[in-house]
Amino acid sequence: MALIVLTGILQACSNTDNKAESAGKHSAQNVVKETAKATKNILFFGTSLTAGLGLDPTEAYPALIQNKIDSLRLPYKVINAGLSGETSAGGKSRIDWLLKQRVDVFVLELGSNDGLRGVPTDETTKNLQAIIDKVKAKYPDAKLVMAGMQMPPSMGKKYTSDFKNIFPDLARKNNMSLIPFLLEKVGGIPKLNQPDGIHPTAEGDKILAKNVWAVLKPLL
Repeated sequence: MALIVLTGILQACSNTDNKAESAGKHSAQNVVKETAKATKNILFFGTSLTAGLGLDPTEAYPALIQNKIDSLRLPYKVINAGLSGETSAGGKSRIDWLLKQRVDVFVLELGSNDGLRGVPTDETTKNLQAIIDKVKAKYPDAKLVMAGMQMPPSMGKKYTSDFKNIFPDLARKNNMSLIPFLLEKVGGIPKLNQPDGIHPTAEGDKILAKNVWAVLKPLL
């Protein structure tokens, strides 16, 4: 009789332990799901400047932004969607695929390759606006950031002026935060650029990260 009672007690304890273990696993799974749900995405959509051409991926400015975010324990994940050689027209064709993942903050860095190719500024403006419209339509609550760019004087005074104005004009029109000039304190400084004179070195990208962070941080 005592053996039967003891067996029953052991079985009851075992069932209780199993239920506790199951409840613990379920709770842990919920925490993981809630954490994933709470994490927001920052999409950097741009050219080789965003991709970090010539650098280790960890040296590109979006990766440096992720480091800052992690150090502050902010719930954001950076997605680097930079593509070398990307034009505003190419970006307009590519954006739909990228918008399949949720976007909470959208940083637009396009137009420099248009400028270097002498693409009419009206055309670049229309393409960039089309990209912005697509983001707004899919994620109306997303915070938008525009990275301003400039062309060298060799492109001609009128073109250089018109090109520079594309970015603040679009930022005002679409209520976007503006990075006045992504390459501020880097563009035209040989020691901060690779031999091509266009793409920043790792040290240069640290400055780009600071330029971006000054505008991005208040939004997070």
